[in-house]
Amino acid sequence: MKEIMTFIRRHQVPATKKVFEDAGFPALTIQSVEGRGKQGGIGGWAAEVDPELNTVIDQVHPDESQFHWIPKRLLTIVVQDDQVQEVVDLIIKANQTGHMGDGKIFVCPLKEVVRVRTGETGGEAVV
Repeated sequence: MKEIMTFIRRHQVPATKKVFEDAGFPALTIQSVEGRGKQGGIGGWAAEVDPELNTVIDQVHPDESQFHWIPKRLLTIVVQDDQVQEVVDLIIKANQTGHMGDGKIFVCPLKEVVRVRTGETGGEAVV
């Protein structure tokens, strides 16, 4: 089993949820997060609202640190090993624009999964 975590733009959540649901992956966890990538958070929240605001922000607060946080969504899904490539492809399909900030996908191995209610373990706890 694998846990797939992806950071995407906030406004891409509906499209991502739709491709997951259409492909038969209804279980998903979504969290609101803030962070920055190699661009250094340039533009902060303005990067997704109006790129022109970047110059205004820099002029109004020239002495402030340029360490900006960009709001994103973190989606987490647990899948069987043979489903990983399909899920990665779905995430890319729903989120790839070719622009900086499209997101990142992390695939992590899971040692064990336990369903609390029944005590089921492994793949049975995920389905």
